[in-house]
Amino acid sequence: MHRYWLIFSQTVTVFLAILFTVTTLRPDWLDFRKQPAIPASVPTATAKIEPAEPPKETVTKAEKTKEPEQLITIITSYAGAVKVAAPSVVNIYTSKNIESPFKNLPDVPALRPFIQEQKENMQMLNNTTSLGSGVIASAEGYILTNYHVVEAADSIEVALTDGRRSNARLIGADPDTDLAVLKIDLPDLVAIHPDNKQLNVGDVVLAIGNPFGVGQTTTMGIISALGRTGLGINTYENFIQTDAAINPGNSGGALINVNGDLIGINTAIYSESEAGGSLGIGFATPAHTALKIMQEIIETGTVSRGWLGIEPQDITSDLAKAFNLDSTKGIIIASLVPNGPAGQAGLLVGDILLGMNDKEIIDTDQMLNEIAGYPPKTLVKFKILRSGKEQDVTVTLGQRPGTTSKK
Repeated sequence: MHRYWLIFSQTVTVFLAILFTVTTLRPDWLDFRKQPAIPASVPTATAKIEPAEPPKETVTKAEKTKEPEQLITIITSYAGAVKVAAPSVVNIYTSKNIESPFKNLPDVPALRPFIQEQKENMQMLNNTTSLGSGVIASAEGYILTNYHVVEAADSIEVALTDGRRSNARLIGADPDTDLAVLKIDLPDLVAIHPDNKQLNVGDVVLAIGNPFGVGQTTTMGIISALGRTGLGINTYENFIQTDAAINPGNSGGALINVNGDLIGINTAIYSESEAGGSLGIGFATPAHTALKIMQEIIETGTVSRGWLGIEPQDITSDLAKAFNLDSTKGIIIASLVPNGPAGQAGLLVGDILLGMNDKEIIDTDQMLNEIAGYPPKTLVKFKILRSGKEQDVTVTLGQRPGTTSKK
C-alpha cells in the first residue's frame, strides 16, 4: 500500500511541475476561452507594423552605454481602397451656349469697340469649365452625379482617370434629391462597387473628386453623423455627414469606405462664405438611395414617389400645450391641396397626424421621407387626433407632381 501511495504522489508532483512550467512559459496553451472569429474579408486598408530594432551597445573607455529603445512604428495606408475606387470617379465638364444680346444691333462705328469687348466677354463665359465629378455606377456607362452639376447644360463631357474623354447625355434627373444620371458610350469601364454593410458614426471614409478643378483628389475623414435632415438643401434629405474635406468640384464624387466601396455621393458642404471652402462639415447622399433612384430613372425616366397633398407643420411646445398633448411628436395639417389624396380621404385642416401604418410620426421631415418611400396608389393608415379624439383614416397616396422626364 505504501508503494502505491508513493507512485501516486510522484505522478501528481510531476504533473504539477509540468503545469507550472506551461503556465509560466506558454499560458496561451491553457486559454480555453473562445477566440474571436477571423473576418470573412480583409479590409483594403493596411496596417504595416515595423518591429523595433534591438538597442545597439556602444562601449567607451569610461563605461558601457545603450542607445534609447526604439518604439514600434505602425503605418496605416488606404492606397488599396483608392486604387480600387479611383478609376470609377470621373470629372465632368459642362458648357452652355449664351445668346449674345448685341448680335442684332445696327453696325454703329462708335459702338464697335464696346460691342467687340462684350462679345469677347461672352465668349469667355461660353468656354467649357470643370464643374464637378461623377461616379461610374455600371459597366454599361451610367454615371451618377449631382443635378446641380449638369443643370441647364447644353453639352456635357466626361473625363476618365485613364485619359479618355467622352460626350455624355443626360438620361434623367431628380431635383428633389439633387441627383442626375448620365450615359457615356465607352468600352472597358470600371464600375464602382456599392457597400451593403451597416454604416456607423466613427467609420473611416475617403472622399474622391475634383475640387476646384485641380484634378482627382482624395481626402480622408470619418462619418460624423447619419440621417441628417432639415438642412434646407433638398426636398428629401437623409445625408451622411463627414469631415473628409469636400470642396467645390467634389459634387457628384464618391464617398467610399476603407475597402473602396461606394457609401455615398458627395452633395453639399456647410460654408460661411460664398467661396465654399471646406469647414469639415460635408454631406453625401447614401449610396443605396442614389442607386435606387438611378435604376428608376433608367427604367422609367422619372422617380415615382408617394404624395399626401398636405402642408404639414411641426408641433411646437406652445402648440402641444394648446392641444393638450403630452409631447411634440406628430404634425399638424396646416393646409390641404384641393382634390389631393389627403382631402379626398377625409383629412381636415387642423388634424394632428400621430402615426402612420402603426409607426409613430416624429416630425415633418421623417413623415415626408416615409411617404416618399411608398409608390403611388399605396394605402396608408394614419392615426389622427381630431377634436381631442383619436381615430384612423386610410389614404390612397397620389403621384408627387413635378418630376423630371427622361431625355
